[in-house]
Amino acid sequence: MHDYAPRRRQPTRWWVNVSLVLALHALLLWAINSGLAHKFVKIAKAPVEALLLEETQPDIPPPPPPPPPPQNRPPPPPTYVPPVEVPVSAPPPLNAIAAVSNKPQPEAAPSPMPVASTPAVTAAPSAPVRTAAVISATSCEKPEYPSASRRLEEEGTVTLKFLVGSDGKVKESAVEKSSGFKRLDEAARQGLARCQFKPGTENGQPVEGWANMKYTWKLE
Repeated sequence: MHDYAPRRRQPTRWWVNVSLVLALHALLLWAINSGLAHKFVKIAKAPVEALLLEETQPDIPPPPPPPPPPQNRPPPPPTYVPPVEVPVSAPPPLNAIAAVSNKPQPEAAPSPMPVASTPAVTAAPSAPVRTAAVISATSCEKPEYPSASRRLEEEGTVTLKFLVGSDGKVKESAVEKSSGFKRLDEAARQGLARCQFKPGTENGQPVEGWANMKYTWKLE
């Protein structure tokens, strides 16, 4: 009620204000419908966007200048080597040479003749001369043929070895190769071990040594 009384007292001013507001609204509606407001927003917005883009661009330094082309420099001068000076002495006068050649030259003492040293000849020790013992079945009685081997008709050749002493007697005996029958091997070894043989020698002296002999068993 307090505001309504002044309005009733000034009705003309109130209508003017209402008309002005309505006119502004009508103008705004017309601008919206005609696209004028949209163009105004674009125009007002363009410098702002351009300013932002210009501010965000980084500073790109200019590319470096290309290197200068290589220059053909002249080669360095050769090192100077000074010449070597060789002192040359002047030849002696001819008179001095003649005086020196006329002087008698001293005779050189004869050099002693080298004496060839004869190496001492040492006599090499001579190898001892050895001879083997001589064993033979003919130098003693033949071994007796075993009766069992005769009955079974056993035959064969046995190889025996004997150690003959310096006195010619057999000290040891052994079968080196069997005849295939043990009875024949033992009969030959025992029978021939009782024989007297010729001992071996060393530098002409009788010595002890081994000797081999083959004995053949054969029925007659």
